[in-house]
Amino acid sequence: MHSFLTLLPLLASALAARPFLNEPDTGIEDVLGDIAVGTLPPLESIVGLPDFEWAARGYMNTSAYTYYRNGAAGEWSYRNNLEVYNRFRLRPRVLTDITNIESTLPTTILGHNFSAPFFISPCARAGYAHPEAEAGLIRGAAANGILYMPALYAILSIEQIAAAKPANSTQVTFQQVYLDTNNIASQAIFKRAEKAGSKAIIFTVDSAADGNRHRAARYGVGSADSSYSYMTWDVFHTLQNLTSLPIIPKGIMTVEDAQLAVANGAKAIIISNHGGRQLDVFTQVEVYADGGVRYGADVLKLLSLGVKAVGLGRPFMFANAYGQEGVEKAITLLKHEIAIDAGNLGVGDLKKIDPSFVSWTNNNWYS
Repeated sequence: MHSFLTLLPLLASALAARPFLNEPDTGIEDVLGDIAVGTLPPLESIVGLPDFEWAARGYMNTSAYTYYRNGAAGEWSYRNNLEVYNRFRLRPRVLTDITNIESTLPTTILGHNFSAPFFISPCARAGYAHPEAEAGLIRGAAANGILYMPALYAILSIEQIAAAKPANSTQVTFQQVYLDTNNIASQAIFKRAEKAGSKAIIFTVDSAADGNRHRAARYGVGSADSSYSYMTWDVFHTLQNLTSLPIIPKGIMTVEDAQLAVANGAKAIIISNHGGRQLDVFTQVEVYADGGVRYGADVLKLLSLGVKAVGLGRPFMFANAYGQEGVEKAITLLKHEIAIDAGNLGVGDLKKIDPSFVSWTNNNWYS
């Protein structure tokens, strides 16, 4: 599993040089291209996660869509996030029993039970796609038993998101935060999160400064957090002493920082580059990862390296244009893709996938 850490610099530096498309050409324009601007195609016509972005782009106003879509500077990291998975080919095994693969999708995240090894990553401003905002995300996650991590800069407050849970719900959420040395303000946020039922704090650490988001600047939809933030491992310790909840650093991008997270007592880490908008730990902490995941095969490649669970942000934000029903459909589609891709890979038990199922030579090819 150490191989994943040695790949991090490669994943961060590989750049795509070809012309970029938001979604692959799978015939969606031919079948749904006559949908009127400002109108969503029927939900039953959505067959994969990229379809949700195509649908949302035609439905949302341009500035709202841009807030979800934008990347840093020339958007090379954004592009690389989407394309890097295709540079590493699967190595399918045959004549293995895969008939019970669906029963192996459930997993635990920090000891909490969930129906699949993926979660809804923190994303701000869900109300830009749907008037019920984050309510669609939390209810969709609850209906399908997956983890949702609400963002601090959500449209709905921490309390409103908690109130949107189904009645008598024991749904587990992890609360995302931006924090620095203002301990009084930080402790107040922690107390609100604890009261709302959050079981962990997701501390975004890859946003010490604002991002150079040229696309966003053109439409006046910059970062939700544009300040310079003082963040060090000493600050991490101080913050951890303010709450009984585990604080999970989100935005680890190097081997060195992963090792420092372990040394500084983090219970888990999230490997991420903020959606391309900013710049042997596996046996000691739980490792989660997000960034550019759009297909079941992407999830499998990360799981094969020892990642415990995989986060998706933009796909769920675009799916939320349909509200809770869209979020639920996105979850169902991804679960199905993971299961059938694992079956075709010859993986009969998702808990037993390992690096041997992927060729970790950078093929740098495009289909």
